[in-house]
Amino acid sequence: MVIYGLDLFTKTLVLRTLEGREPEVVIPGLLQFRVIFNSGAAFSIGTGMTFVFTLVAAGVVIAIIRTARKLHSLPWAITLGLMLGGALGNLTDRLLRYPAGFGRPASGQLQGHVVDFIETFPGHFPVWNIADSAIVCGGIVAVFLAWRGYQIDGTREVTTKNV
Repeated sequence: MVIYGLDLFTKTLVLRTLEGREPEVVIPGLLQFRVIFNSGAAFSIGTGMTFVFTLVAAGVVIAIIRTARKLHSLPWAITLGLMLGGALGNLTDRLLRYPAGFGRPASGQLQGHVVDFIETFPGHFPVWNIADSAIVCGGIVAVFLAWRGYQIDGTREVTTKNV
């Protein structure tokens, strides 16, 4: 819930301070903050398919919650927590945040846009948010844990390849 809260807090903060303004340059050529409303995924993949992304995010949230009942591993708990917090953050936007922000006319059910605001290497890399970062980090750690044989139930499969 830490990631979810941090994601909602930062999105609210940047909307109040940066929406409708020029990007806030932090480190020229490397990092700036710029508010965009994203209906698709990274690199504008799937723009206009908000409904599909909403359903996928809801499915991910349900799958993580169901998996959590079998969880007896701290590394997996942290990993799934990162992914759940990120999925909930972006799902909240897709369910409640319309293309121009909270409280503005709806374009249709489940058609909300995700607020992205962290831009690294401006013009060369997608704009992202805390939720996106948590999902990516959680995904990387999940691959590592699975590769090393760590199970969600706290056991570890030991083979000659992961010793």
